[in-house]
Amino acid sequence: MSETSTEEHGQSVTARISTEIVRTLKESFGKGPVKAKSYLLDDFLLVVMRGGVTVAEETMLERGHSDLVRQFRQTYQNEMGDVLCAKVEAITGRKVLTYQSQILFDPHIVMEVFFFDPSDLDGAPEFEL
Repeated sequence: MSETSTEEHGQSVTARISTEIVRTLKESFGKGPVKAKSYLLDDFLLVVMRGGVTVAEETMLERGHSDLVRQFRQTYQNEMGDVLCAKVEAITGRKVLTYQSQILFDPHIVMEVFFFDPSDLDGAPEFEL
C-alpha cells in the first residue's frame, strides 16, 4: 500500500497533508498559502506552498526588510512546529523526528520539511549506498 495513494474521503495522504497544513496556517496566521503540494519520499515529507504573504509583509519586503520578514516567519514557524508535526503524524501514522521551515522571496514560497523515524519504513535500511 503506497502512502501517497492511500485515500480517505477521496484524498490521497499528500493531498490531506497539504489541505491540513494550509488550514492550520490560515487559522493561526490570518492568511495562508494560495497553493500547496506535498511530496512524501522515504523518510521525509516536503510541503511547498505558494503565496500567502500578508500586506504588512509585502510592505516590509518592498522597503528592503526581507531579513525582518524572514526572522518573524521563522519565529512563527518555530512556535507552530509542534502543531504541524502532530498533524502530519496523525495523517501519516509516522513519527516526525525533526522539522524545518523556510520562506523564499520572489516568488513567495514557503517550504516545510519533516523528517520521519526511518524505522517506520517497514524494515527498509536507513540509508542505501
